[in-house]
Amino acid sequence: MISKLENNVDNPIAQIIFAHGAGANMQHDFMQQLTDLFNQANINVLRFNFPFMDKRIALGKRYPPDRMPKLIECYKDVINDLVTTTKSVKPLPLFIGGKSMGSRVAVTLASDDDILHKIQGVFCLGYPFHPAKNTEKLRLEPLQETQKKVLIVQGERDALGSELEIMNYELSNLCQCVFLNDGDHSLKPRVKSGFTHTQHMKSSVNIIKQFIQENTQNE
Repeated sequence: MISKLENNVDNPIAQIIFAHGAGANMQHDFMQQLTDLFNQANINVLRFNFPFMDKRIALGKRYPPDRMPKLIECYKDVINDLVTTTKSVKPLPLFIGGKSMGSRVAVTLASDDDILHKIQGVFCLGYPFHPAKNTEKLRLEPLQETQKKVLIVQGERDALGSELEIMNYELSNLCQCVFLNDGDHSLKPRVKSGFTHTQHMKSSVNIIKQFIQENTQNE
């Protein structure tokens, strides 16, 4: 069974599924703080743990992430279960996304025929364009094959894809990148930048909310 957390609000404008990254689970401070901000923006949030993360928690050992097919299968199950359980009421516009690895899985589903009609778009917080210190091993394919609009919120100096690097990549016209001043892979800026992590997290949610509103006007 997939571990899940739902945080819903009165009169929501949309539903999002928010997946964690490779290093921290759905209850990590970053995930919780963003969930609170999404709720404040009138957005329902569903979080879940990938199987490898529940295994880490249960056994107290740092197991590596599952391979992509298993991650995709898990995310699809979460989407399908949510859609099934909300069939009896008018469904909210559904957007999927995540932090780092979670966003990569979500974007991969944006070209999956079984999922396309169920979602309106994808959001990425710190997309892992390549592994750290390995800029040659690019992960552009999901961003080139997407059939849905994709919003990428990226720190300017993200070690897994900086602004200078990304500007040279060929991405689908459906992809939009927004860069946060001096942000790292967790969107955190250095003190000397004049920005704070909290400011960048609030900005990220505002940017995602605008993306949601722009892509649900005709719903």
